[in-house]
Amino acid sequence: MRATLIYGAGDVRVETVADPKVAQPTDAVVRVVRSCICGSDLWPYGGMPAQEHGRPIGHEFLGVVEEIGADVTSVRKGDLVVAPFVYSDNTCEFCREGLQTSCLHGGNWGVDGVDGGQGEAVRVPQADGTLVKLPLTLEETSDELLASLLTLSDVFSTGHHAASTAGVAPGKAVTVIGDGAVGLSAVLAAKRLGAEYIVLMGRHQARTDLGREFGATDVVAERGEEGIARVRELTGGHGTHTVLECVGTKAAFEMGLGVVRAGGALSRVGVPQYPEGPIGRPVFTRNITITGGVAPARHYIPQLLPDVLDGRYQPGRVFDRTIGLDDVPAGYRAMADREALKVLVK
Repeated sequence: MRATLIYGAGDVRVETVADPKVAQPTDAVVRVVRSCICGSDLWPYGGMPAQEHGRPIGHEFLGVVEEIGADVTSVRKGDLVVAPFVYSDNTCEFCREGLQTSCLHGGNWGVDGVDGGQGEAVRVPQADGTLVKLPLTLEETSDELLASLLTLSDVFSTGHHAASTAGVAPGKAVTVIGDGAVGLSAVLAAKRLGAEYIVLMGRHQARTDLGREFGATDVVAERGEEGIARVRELTGGHGTHTVLECVGTKAAFEMGLGVVRAGGALSRVGVPQYPEGPIGRPVFTRNITITGGVAPARHYIPQLLPDVLDGRYQPGRVFDRTIGLDDVPAGYRAMADREALKVLVK
């Protein structure tokens, strides 16, 4: 089959690799129908040391079950399924607590002999715990619906995780930092949870315009101290009850601390690209809660799925470019150069 491999910074290739096969009785093989490039994929694309052998990449995919192992009972051949961005058994003590990202028998796509999501097919370990069967066939879907269903694998679930862990609720004021796909998904998630006032901090107008359509009531383009001052001006000097930090840089985290209201919560879901941050006495004295982390998408998919199926929310609108598998390297360049918000692989 054809699959995407990364060899180092700026070096992504689509090559022929071995077809996936059932290796364990708990495995399934899924033919990928839709995949995409994630903002977190851009971190290795921007800085991974060169290596002789490429490794599979991609962790968001939706497809049709082609083969199942002897112990798999929750899906069967022909089912349309979505996979969260990590696999899990969904039965261990952490999974039962809704923390499938810490599954005792789980893991990541593209490592330890497991396929990446940006390819024609994927061997899915722990298929019963990982795959979520969708209540319709591929023929019953549209391109728009498939795009929105694909966001459940990561970005919409991650945006919901940010909003949920921060305690977004009706009547709350929210600041979302970052106008990437996760940030826009966080705006949509905050709106879904009833937030009354949503400030989106971003400065790419096409993205912030979509953010307004998703529910943002104000957009702040300034950064750093200027951005903090602007958000505080908009909120009577107090800041917002919750902050959803969807970038992952230290500067974004510091801005989040600057705009959060005393007694509020800052949820970080952007993958941190810094080893330490300012969490000392000012955070302590203002009673700020720092929360967030890696989103357990498998826990959230059943909660979010009904609203996506009935079209009440359309998170798939974050995709602004669609390509074929052979064009994935160009898709990475487009996202890295900020020419595309999020690239869908069809």
